[in-house]
Amino acid sequence: MTQSGDLLKHKHFMHRCIDLANIAKNNGESPVGSIIVKNGEIIGEGIEGGKAHLDITFHAEIEAIRKASQFLKSQDLSDCILYTTHEPCIMCSYMIRHTKINTIVFALTTGEYGGFSSQHPLLLDTTIHKWGIPPVIISGIMEEECRKL
Repeated sequence: MTQSGDLLKHKHFMHRCIDLANIAKNNGESPVGSIIVKNGEIIGEGIEGGKAHLDITFHAEIEAIRKASQFLKSQDLSDCILYTTHEPCIMCSYMIRHTKINTIVFALTTGEYGGFSSQHPLLLDTTIHKWGIPPVIISGIMEEECRKL
């Protein structure tokens, strides 16, 4: 696929993340939406739900990973792409690395608790050999649209 074709594909899936983030926002949660895509098909979706579920681990990325793993009946998501409105936090980054997701696409960085841009970039770590090579990171896709959430 061409670079412009990749950008169109990424924008297509980021639109779904934005729709999910708006659902979370309307539910009184942080406006974060995430999906897992395999072979061009969405196999898992998640929205923030920590307040409603009284569960600080109820992050959009973790919910999308859980649903994708259930769909595939496997924790190996190595052929999958994770799309999310915000950079995955350190906790979500652990799950991403453990399930071996090979590409992560997000709009906004999250600073000091991000798994990519913080002082603890688990998404880039090469010292935990069980995780294999770090995923490809594509950031800034639909950044302005996500900033408005």
